[in-house]
Amino acid sequence: MSRPTPLPSDLEIASSAILRPIADVADDLGIAAEHVEPYGRDVAKIDLAAAEGQPRGTYVVVSAITPTPLGEGKTTTVVGLTQALRRLGSNAVATLRQPSMGPTFGIKGGAAGGGYSQVVPMERLNLHLTGDFHAITAAHNLLAAAVDNHLHFGNELGLDLRNITWRRVMDVNDRSLRNIVVGMGTRADGLVRETGFDITAASEVMVLMTLATSYQDLRSRLGRIVVGYTGEGKPVSAEDLGVAGAMAVILRDALKPNLLQTLEGGPALVHCGPFGNIATGTSSVVADQVALSHADVVVTEAGFGADMGAERFFNVKCRVGGLEPDAAVVVATVRALKVHSGNYDIRAGRPLPERLLAENPDEVRAGLENLRAHVEIIRSFGVSPVVAINAFPQDHESEHDVIRGLAAELGVRCAVTRHVAEGGAGAEDLAREVLAAAEEPTHFTPTYALEDPLAEKIEAVATRVYGADGVDYSPAATTALQTYEDAGFGGLPIVIAKTHLSISSDPTLMGAPRGWRLPVREVRASVGAGYVYAIAGDMRTMPGLSRHPNAERIELAPDGTITGLS
Repeated sequence: MSRPTPLPSDLEIASSAILRPIADVADDLGIAAEHVEPYGRDVAKIDLAAAEGQPRGTYVVVSAITPTPLGEGKTTTVVGLTQALRRLGSNAVATLRQPSMGPTFGIKGGAAGGGYSQVVPMERLNLHLTGDFHAITAAHNLLAAAVDNHLHFGNELGLDLRNITWRRVMDVNDRSLRNIVVGMGTRADGLVRETGFDITAASEVMVLMTLATSYQDLRSRLGRIVVGYTGEGKPVSAEDLGVAGAMAVILRDALKPNLLQTLEGGPALVHCGPFGNIATGTSSVVADQVALSHADVVVTEAGFGADMGAERFFNVKCRVGGLEPDAAVVVATVRALKVHSGNYDIRAGRPLPERLLAENPDEVRAGLENLRAHVEIIRSFGVSPVVAINAFPQDHESEHDVIRGLAAELGVRCAVTRHVAEGGAGAEDLAREVLAAAEEPTHFTPTYALEDPLAEKIEAVATRVYGADGVDYSPAATTALQTYEDAGFGGLPIVIAKTHLSISSDPTLMGAPRGWRLPVREVRASVGAGYVYAIAGDMRTMPGLSRHPNAERIELAPDGTITGLS
């Protein structure tokens, strides 16, 4: 098999782009000049007043099948689809999560898209952008400092040292900080206790920012953050510690969405970036509200597969924002479906097996149950799905035909998209199918009612979305659920923290596993963010660096240009 000519690197493509003035990009979207706050030549903050118009745009969410550790191209598909919609005459805008610098300097790389479907300036997007992540880090750590300061000055609120849940955060991968001891030194250096660090994307403040709908809502959510409990089990909040107002001040500008552009000059709003396996995994409500007030079509992304990001998008984000989706895209790749055949083990940082690249429609067929399951997950919410076959140069037409065949069997729309290599032109077929799907009747139906007990909500997601036979709760989880019901948290939506590498809670189970039960070992309340989350599996909230992380390849040239960023 002859190898296709490789594309230039993402950074090379992005660096060669001629960017439009950001004021012109905002003007195309119809955002008034007084609501645009430039951050240099190529980025702007958008004032929240721009979200006050009546929503009028078609709302499309991009999800995926269960991904490999390499990802299957949701971000590139959002960008490519948006570019294609604009080529077809729609005033379309993409809304995306901001990349964390942890993966950027780690092994996965950045999240600006890829090839000729990227958001630019790519290097600013993948690094500090407008400093939102740093503001979230500062606000989070101010609260952590307030906790230790309160302990130092006598612990008037009676915080139980063994039940303080608020840790510190930073936006880099550093496994050595997962568990630490603070307060070492003299008496003036604070109280000695165990704590640790999470990555900023795992902060409750990050999720809270994603779901806040106004400054007032932001301030209220910050005040409700629970940092720990007294010996009698009473929650202690940021409001109790008196720093919620200062946190809100730090986050004032960070609540405003960031406006950038695609490689083809169309608008892209990039805002917030919570973890997709332990949190909502979506961009912000306010970014979508701004977009829906101005665009014909808004294309947004939900993290990982439909069992993860799309479920939380529908059950949590849409509820908070009062939004109803019109269509959903399920991104599938030949590569991932072959992995779901059970014949391959892909690891980030390692070359793909040669056998994986060989033409083999039977292996694609063997992995189709995963795609079927994700299509049915989307349908369970009353939304029309569209299968997007994200084509790689090594794919074969016979393999695409297998995927088309399942889509035809299921009665859903399907299109091959080549936006990475061809930009918007390569996604026009997908854009037509999405526009047609958005015209179909939508009967948006969340998985559960908010008034249902917390345990019933968890079981509804486990059985109706994941396909589990039921849920097994540890004694600690059962006690926590009752505590949260008694505390008045029972009306909150739920999030289940689990692996993204399987629809089940076991990352080794491929396809669409059956005959398993969801083990919930712990339940926690993110009261400020506004949900209760069940932990099913070993979730790392502070990643570590690989032996040879991307940071070793990133360099600053003498002329100030950046190299090695991916």
